[in-house]
Amino acid sequence: MPIARQDLENYIGQLLLVDTWRDYCPNGLQIEGRPDIGRIVTGVTASLALIDAAIDLNADALLVHHGFFWKGENACITRTKKARIAKLLANDINLLAYHLPLDAHPTLGNNAQLGKKLGLVGSNHFGDQKLGWLGELETPLSLAEFTLQIDAQLQRSPLVIGPGEQLIKRVAWCTGGAQSFFHEAAQLEIDCFITGEASEFVTHLAKESGVSYIAAGHHATERYGIEALGQHLASQYGLEHIHLDQANPV
Repeated sequence: MPIARQDLENYIGQLLLVDTWRDYCPNGLQIEGRPDIGRIVTGVTASLALIDAAIDLNADALLVHHGFFWKGENACITRTKKARIAKLLANDINLLAYHLPLDAHPTLGNNAQLGKKLGLVGSNHFGDQKLGWLGELETPLSLAEFTLQIDAQLQRSPLVIGPGEQLIKRVAWCTGGAQSFFHEAAQLEIDCFITGEASEFVTHLAKESGVSYIAAGHHATERYGIEALGQHLASQYGLEHIHLDQANPV
């Protein structure tokens, strides 16, 4: 049975505690489509390719982690933004996007899901709005061994800064573009920090602090939260859920 769009948005908002977060974009319904939702498509980013795929699948709603209307971006609806929004409107597809609230959810979120994938047991939080996670590997590994595990789990070779023989047990992580968190993480009692991307400064900080740094891919580290949310909604409401992973090397 389809669910009313407003009921679905209300449920997700409460589940992810959307109103408690300071974010760089609106969370929730970004583009209004048909009033009833029976089939949802999930994906990381509301790209034109993902929108086209959702149209082909006759989706009622597209749920993403990276939607539209980011703080500081040009507000004009032109060029690529126009093309994306025009297709959603023409096909009456709802676009719902959840950014930081999805990163942070204790079980469905990107950080929780990445930790589960990599065998990390979370124990605490750090960073702005406590988005970063602290925890340990269930079985300590050398950095070289841990790198191979990440490569196998995420199907993407990470950028690694640190000695391969270093023993990794205590880990801090935050998915996506959280390289700025490394300043705080490097002062904690950890062996390794994992995020999606790297900036120039991390090379020097990793070498000088003795904390290894792993950039495992922005897209690769954030594939799992939106899929978990879609699976949860399908189970909760009997919706049809299709997850699509649009390849992205970044």
